[in-house]
Amino acid sequence: MQSSDLKKLSVRVSNTLSRLKKLQRYREDSRKAMRSSYAEFERNKVKKMRLNIQSFLVQCDDTSINETFENVEYTVDVIRQKVNLLLTEFENSSIKAQRKQLTLKQAPLISLIKTCIRHHGELLRLHEAMQKVKYQPELSLIALYKCLDKIQQCEIYLNENFSDELFSVKGVSKYKVRISRDLYTCNINAVCALPDGQVLVADWRNRRVKLLNQQYQVVSHQVVNDNALDMCLITPSEAAVALDDNEVQFITVIQSKLVPGRRLQLQHNCYGIAHYKGDLFICSKTALYKYALSGTLICRLYEDTSASFTVYKCAVSPTGDRLYITSPDQHKLLTLARDGTLLATYTDSALDGLYHLHVTPAGQVLVCGYWSNTVLQGGWEGESKLATLATQKDGVWYPGSVCYCSTTSSIIVGQDGDNILVFRVE
Repeated sequence: MQSSDLKKLSVRVSNTLSRLKKLQRYREDSRKAMRSSYAEFERNKVKKMRLNIQSFLVQCDDTSINETFENVEYTVDVIRQKVNLLLTEFENSSIKAQRKQLTLKQAPLISLIKTCIRHHGELLRLHEAMQKVKYQPELSLIALYKCLDKIQQCEIYLNENFSDELFSVKGVSKYKVRISRDLYTCNINAVCALPDGQVLVADWRNRRVKLLNQQYQVVSHQVVNDNALDMCLITPSEAAVALDDNEVQFITVIQSKLVPGRRLQLQHNCYGIAHYKGDLFICSKTALYKYALSGTLICRLYEDTSASFTVYKCAVSPTGDRLYITSPDQHKLLTLARDGTLLATYTDSALDGLYHLHVTPAGQVLVCGYWSNTVLQGGWEGESKLATLATQKDGVWYPGSVCYCSTTSSIIVGQDGDNILVFRVE
């Protein structure tokens, strides 16, 4: 085998191994998100059970004051029976069903992860064997064919299972998010799905963050100091809200209530915000900055001052190796490496007003066309459109935000108006 052929094959093997690792990491992240969602659900159930028991014990204590032993309403046996009943109700609640559902959902992910590991190991061993016999013509030829055959197997598998799997919309529902205290028509600029199925929405026009329950009803709201421009999750129960006064407001969900926390004051605009493993990525209109959660500036990753709005919103891939940025003035979706190097650029004449975007736990890229009233699915590499998921015919009206909820398998679209749209997808 000629040296040039061996180099080409080595590059092909390297690319295939890299894609296998990436697919494995994506699915591991999906499994992690799934397990986190279930853990949050179970924690909430445990909290509720504890509150019920505490409430009952307080009731017993209040009733027992100034009573003789013979007249005590709640004896030890009665208390034991009631506590046992509460524990039984807890065990028989949806915990068991959720555990079963988690097991079923995890099964294909576990299988895929194991297959990726197997393919990766087999291809790596074949490539190493080729290097050892490259000066032995007969053995080298046998190793070459085996290696090419394995590459083909891997590529077929990758094409069938990689993160560009298309969403298929199965239905859409509309939910009102306006509350009586709102003075203006809502404008939902950001949406975050919590692992337990609740949803946070940022209402730009009314300067509120609202918490929706699993039925998409507003159950809590929190006024913020200025217009909310974007929002991202920090933990399964904490969000960071980017405000128009160059500030980041942290808000925590505690027992279905919104509780404001600390604030970060920045020295530049804060139009877009994303989080990945302790790092905050903030868009200032023309630059992308990386901060620690403490508010310490780490570095400026990217800058483009050729127009007014070139770095508007951002999102991070599940593995943290890619950053996606919307550039409305240039009608572009930009893809950066983790060090800020520009990797890819995508433009689409049908996507007017490229403002908001979202990356799912599996790596799928969703983008909104504000003026064109469209929601698209783009390729993970940041260079192509895979599908138009929703348009004005589906009820989309000036979409300002989009988010995928893996708990409910739905895409939530926030827009200019009092309603959000929830698309059921597969």
